[in-house]
Parts: sequence; C-alpha cells; structure tokens
Amino acid sequence: MLTGKITGTGLGLPKKQLTNDDIAKFLDTSDEWISSRTGIKARYIAEEGVSTSDLAVEAAINALASAKLSPEDLDLIIVATSSPDYINFPSTACIVQDKIKAVNAAAFDLSAACTGFVYALTTANQFIATGMYKNILVIGADTLSKNVNWSDRGICVLFGDGAGAVVLQPAEKGEGILSSYLAADGSGGKHLINLVGGSRESLTEEKLKLKQNTITMDGKAVFKFSTKVIVEGILKVLDQAGLKTSDISLLIPHQANTRIIDHAVEKLGLSADKVYVNIQRYGNTSAATIPIALCEAVRDGKVKKGDVIVMMGFGGGLTWGANVIRW
Repeated sequence: MLTGKITGTGLGLPKKQLTNDDIAKFLDTSDEWISSRTGIKARYIAEEGVSTSDLAVEAAINALASAKLSPEDLDLIIVATSSPDYINFPSTACIVQDKIKAVNAAAFDLSAACTGFVYALTTANQFIATGMYKNILVIGADTLSKNVNWSDRGICVLFGDGAGAVVLQPAEKGEGILSSYLAADGSGGKHLINLVGGSRESLTEEKLKLKQNTITMDGKAVFKFSTKVIVEGILKVLDQAGLKTSDISLLIPHQANTRIIDHAVEKLGLSADKVYVNIQRYGNTSAATIPIALCEAVRDGKVKKGDVIVMMGFGGGLTWGANVIRW
C-alpha cells in the first residue's frame, strides 16, 4: 500500500507579537507567572481584519514553494482549524483554494482542536494510500485569540495565532508516514469548550455581554488528560511502526505547556536534543503548533533524510493522536 511523505513545509504568522510584559500592562499577571507555569514568553496575535484563512494562505504559498509545486498541481486541500473564517460555510479550505487559485483541488475543513493537524495528515494519507490523490496540501491554522476572554488570565495568556502547512505526496518504499494513531474521549469534551455560539446554545446579546462565547477550560482536568495521553500515544504509534523510543530522531509534540512536554520527555527517557520546543515564541497555536514546529525544524537543519520523526497532538474533544514519519 502507498503512503505519503512530506515534500514541503511552510508557515504563516501575524505581524503583531504580544509578550508577557505587554499582557501585564492590562492584566494582573507577570512574565514570571506566565512563563513559570506554561513556558510561554510571547505569542503572535492576528490583528483586526486578519483571519485564519489569511495565515493559512501564507503557509500554503510557502509550503508549495518548498515542494516546488504550483497551486494548479494540488488535488486536495485540508485545513485543520477550530477558528474558521465563518461559522458554517464556506469552509476555510475553500477560501484558501480560491485565494491561491488551486483550481483543480477539492477542499474541506477538519475540526479536532489542537490535534487537528495530526487528524488531517492521517486523513490525507488515506487519499495517498488508495491512489486517489497525489498532491495534497495539509494546513493547521488557528486564530484562537479571537475566541478568548482577555480578562481571564488563566486562558488568554495561553493562546497565539498562526498557521503551518505541509505538502504530502506518494513516498518511496520505506519512507514517509510509517504509522498513525487517532483517539478520542468525548466524555471529556466539557473540560475544554466554547459553550455558546453553536446549535446547542445560540449566541444572544446577553450571553455576548457576559462573554460566554469565549473558551472555557478546566485546567487541572486538561493537564491530567494531556500528561497521560502524550506518553501513551507516542508509545502506541511507535509500536504500530515496529519502533522503540530509542529510534526517535526528533519528537515534535503539540506545544501546549512545557510541563506536559517535560513530563513526556522524562517518562520516555528522551534527551532534550531529541525534542523540538518553540512554545516560548508562539504560545499555543492549536492545530498550527506541530506544522509550525516542523517547518522550523526543517529550516534549521534539525531534520535529515532517514530520520524518524514523531508528531504527537492532544486537545479539545477530547482528542489525541500521533504520526511516525521516516524523513
């Protein structure tokens, strides 16, 4: 059976950077409080008029250039996002398709919160495996800063905006995506949720005044969930590929909190040089964290041919998943 390999990477970021010190000017917090609890020092925030699709388009153009493909070569575009341009339709993927003029590509969005990119990459790989498509653009993009209560210091300091994209094409035998693992536990959906604005609870003027349309989170429950599944997920996907933790060349985890990443590193017995961490610069960009980190790692020469790359995501839903790739 065919499998896909990543042949191009790209990222897209807003122009505005917001540091912890900037936040401390309007909120009762400090750089020490935020960084000691999360590892975050700064994040990029989409300005008024900048949408998720704008960042996704930038990432897409860069990924296509990296893969030496034109937009017309694309068969499919998948955008993983929890903050689409519009609530119902058109999909952000369709907006991207139009903006980059990928006239031959089908397009759809996928929603799996911070695990979205792993879900989307795994989905794209099935189209490669069946032989249906050969050139697929997979994008993780979010602007969750638009969905947070900026007076809630437990939430607003966590999130940043950004997009990362990859081009997936058929691989030669022995390379590309070796295994994928997806999982969900809907019973924990209440721990990380946007309560108001969907069909369950429509948005009213009163609810808007109370900011009930913003993200709410049970931090303790999410932290407990994350530290459990990040280790289990990595071991599961490695086992499916017939590999061990000692085979990992580089682990790229979802950038939610350095304490979660440090926990996984300790449990798995990995050295620091085998784990890519950039949360200090970007915060939690949700579905974009993994492809942004991958793009940086490739750009900085931390990934070379034959390396075993493990990407692990976890987030709202609750969802989690992982991919093993031989570069």
